[in-house]
Amino acid sequence: MWKAALVWYQLLALGQPLWAQDDAPAAAVTPRDCSLECIRQGGPGCEYCRITRADLKRALGFNSIKVFGSCIPWPCFKFLGEEDPSICQHYVQAPNDVKVEFVNEINPKSDTIVVSWKPSYYGIAFLRGFQVSLQALGGSSVACQLFLFHRNLSLEASHAQRVYKSDPFPSLSLGSQYAVTVMALPVPEQWERFYNSKIFSTRSCAEKNSLEQCKKDWYPKHVKVQQEGSDITVTFNLAPLKLGIRSYFSLCYANGMKKYTDITPNSSNNQTHHSYQLKDLQEGTNYTCEIAANQVDAVRKTFYVQVLHIQKEHSQPLSVTPSLALMLPLGLSAGVILVVSLVALTLRRPQLQMKKFDIKPDIFKEHLESGTQEEVMPLSKNRPTPPRLLICYSSRDGPAHVKAVMQLGAFIQQHMATQVCLDLWQSLSVAEEGSMAWHCRQIRESDFILVICSQGLNHRPKPPEGDDQDDGADRGLDFGSNAFSSDTAVQLIGEEVGRAKARGQDLSKYMAAIFEYSEETDIPTELTLVSHYMLTSDLQLLFSHLHGVALHRPGHYLKINHISEEGFTKLPAGAALQLAIYEAQLAMMAKCHQSVEGGD
Repeated sequence: MWKAALVWYQLLALGQPLWAQDDAPAAAVTPRDCSLECIRQGGPGCEYCRITRADLKRALGFNSIKVFGSCIPWPCFKFLGEEDPSICQHYVQAPNDVKVEFVNEINPKSDTIVVSWKPSYYGIAFLRGFQVSLQALGGSSVACQLFLFHRNLSLEASHAQRVYKSDPFPSLSLGSQYAVTVMALPVPEQWERFYNSKIFSTRSCAEKNSLEQCKKDWYPKHVKVQQEGSDITVTFNLAPLKLGIRSYFSLCYANGMKKYTDITPNSSNNQTHHSYQLKDLQEGTNYTCEIAANQVDAVRKTFYVQVLHIQKEHSQPLSVTPSLALMLPLGLSAGVILVVSLVALTLRRPQLQMKKFDIKPDIFKEHLESGTQEEVMPLSKNRPTPPRLLICYSSRDGPAHVKAVMQLGAFIQQHMATQVCLDLWQSLSVAEEGSMAWHCRQIRESDFILVICSQGLNHRPKPPEGDDQDDGADRGLDFGSNAFSSDTAVQLIGEEVGRAKARGQDLSKYMAAIFEYSEETDIPTELTLVSHYMLTSDLQLLFSHLHGVALHRPGHYLKINHISEEGFTKLPAGAALQLAIYEAQLAMMAKCHQSVEGGD
């Protein structure tokens, strides 16, 4: 009996470290430096390796495009499948639990992140590595990292709980939006769901360095308003001297009136606070005011001013003689009688006239009390996610036009409650699926499709023949890769519109738009049946189309902040969109001028 107890005790003693090990969270797996020979031969120490541009040069024989980092299409076949292609032909599902972690960086003007994720259970035995890409929303910058396992490694199902990490992505602009995509390798062409994307924003300068260190993000936190007689005095805290802010401004508005005040404090008198006066404000009026540093895109502090009525009192009492004391009540009584008589006569005459014409006074009263009211109209809650919008365009009109399209997509995604799908933001997905397959899938899955029409889109030349199409390979950034795929996408959209029209189906999914430098004639014939918009003057109409809300109803109108024709430029994204459209217009004018000179 005692032998059985001893054996049981030993088993418990041996099993306790294993239980403790299972309960402890596994450490994250970070990439290491390995040689290509170690990865291909499956040597020890090559379980999870980073691939550098130097490795790509040795494998490919030439330098890859710098903007794509260490990523290339079909990396599994190139590095591991040349001798045995079968190891790169299995299905591996997309990673899970993609997270973005911020890393401390010395540079106060940028941010650094590290991406982490977990592999999926499905196909984990055939997992060969990961590809992590980072795309700036509204921009063209791309960063990509490639990580591979050695060819003899086969992960078990328990490894799906492991956390894998990327290398740091440094020098990210503060206060910007990025999209990170983690792709599982290999990627067979016939499969989808092989990647997982996540959109995130870098920290603002104030979040990273504190408000006192950021010139653009600083704003007065403490504002005090006092009224003494007819004088309105505003006191606020000044910016730290190290920020170099020497001037401020204040803007007050009410009932369509605006009052702008320049503020230049004298730091020699007080280095922490300053007081200034608001003048020429109307009594009995409530003002909404803003105060900020006199810097571009400075954050504004909002405060409210209520101007009270001033009761003027005489400093000395009036001396009244006995005769005046007797005449004053009589005069006041006569005046009151006269006023009452005039009021009664005035009220009686409209009633007589209305009786003559058989018109009820209540009608006029109801008409005066009725009016256009402003109300807050929430968006429809039937849609669990924001509407998905695919933007199609042509790159034949040059990089300035492409930049305007990207800025439009960024503005719509940030300020119009819409998920924008743009091929420039998903370059790796486009490269993996192929441009045509990618566009077909997006046309099928998107809730709305917006075609940005331009001269280059409407005037589509025939595809080049022979080897002449490679002549422009050394002209720098090539925008022609999108040209024919966008033309074909527009033709597909036109066919869908034609079929929907023939079947009597709704055409609201499809829209066409032009920028200010384009014309109505630039809209292709295939899209003449769909809704047309002029951007940026029709941003509110576009919002109404995307969310299915009416801008006007009987007695009401829908007011959309920050996307009106006058108000959208107050946002940084709106100002960037306006600048991009202006630059594209200049580029189009220069292009037309060159074509005219060439024709002469």
